[in-house]
Amino acid sequence: MSESPRIPPVYVTQPLLPPLEEFIPYLQQIWDSKCLTNNGPFHQQFEHALCDYLGVKHVALLTSGTVALITALQALRITGEVITTPYSFVATAHSLLWNGIKPVFVDIDPVSLNLDPARIEAAITPQTTAILPVHCYGHPCDVERIEKIADNYGLKVIYDAAHAFGVRHRHGSALNHGDLSVLSFHATKVFNTFEGGAIVCHDAKTKQRIDHLKNFGFVDEVTVVAPGINGKMSEINAALGILQLQGIDEALRKRRAIDERYRSALAGVAGIHCIAATAGEGSNYAYFPILVQPDYPLSRDDLYVKLQEHGIFARRYFYPLISDFPMYRGMPSAAHANLPVAKKLAEQVICLPIYPDLAVSDVDRVAGLIASRS
Repeated sequence: MSESPRIPPVYVTQPLLPPLEEFIPYLQQIWDSKCLTNNGPFHQQFEHALCDYLGVKHVALLTSGTVALITALQALRITGEVITTPYSFVATAHSLLWNGIKPVFVDIDPVSLNLDPARIEAAITPQTTAILPVHCYGHPCDVERIEKIADNYGLKVIYDAAHAFGVRHRHGSALNHGDLSVLSFHATKVFNTFEGGAIVCHDAKTKQRIDHLKNFGFVDEVTVVAPGINGKMSEINAALGILQLQGIDEALRKRRAIDERYRSALAGVAGIHCIAATAGEGSNYAYFPILVQPDYPLSRDDLYVKLQEHGIFARRYFYPLISDFPMYRGMPSAAHANLPVAKKLAEQVICLPIYPDLAVSDVDRVAGLIASRS
């Protein structure tokens, strides 16, 4: 009796990589030049290419999105308290603790799952210096309302745009809002350089300060102006980024097709709500989050286990809330009573597999398992 063929597991994401043979010439140039880091030619070329592609004025490359967040806060000299979301990856709040800043968690909007502007003002105190929202799942925040609040209270705004590579808002890049926007080029992201990150800023002076901070504070061989760190992106990461830009539009097209197929297949499934960007906003289809609601016959965790039993490794992004982790849960703003929407949605969400090379048959298999409702 022959065994049935084993179906390969399907993970929530898979890194986008160019053909290896196309990357080899870039590596050869690095080997020939012996220039591995320290603002080399690929680093400079990649910064310019990103500005052109993203439609922004200045980009400073860093070694990771987390280091970029930490450096962005340093660049604007943020202190005291910062209002942020509990519904994100932990790096958002960790960057505040690394800078000795107190996170103040505010609840999220039930539709967008982004920081709820209606709740920000009540959290502002004399110690508040900035707002750190997240463009969750790549869906733009209500940037106009956040900007108005920030202007009224004299606050800085730094967007954690780790999910928002290439996302447009109204008629331009979502990355042009706020004082700074921070990108991640981690392997799990829509656009990756293996590891990497960047800060988008509006003027050359701020870009210069960021460049000093990411290189130990050095201005020249004998002048150090700030307690900086080693946050420089290597030439290998920058070279990969240049090559990755050549394929990003096709990758986004494939992601959109997968997104549309999921929505069509799940449209009639009672108890399953597919989260989408607000009408008129852009998306890069970085994630495909669904909410498992009370009228679905399985709980969120039961569905999560069911998918795993069939080789589908979805993720509960974002669960637990950041505010539930030990280093945050003692803060008054971390109480569940203060975050009812975030708490509820964190217990309903599952992000389904989505990446450019995901087979149509696997999309249909995932949707079929959910639609079977048992």
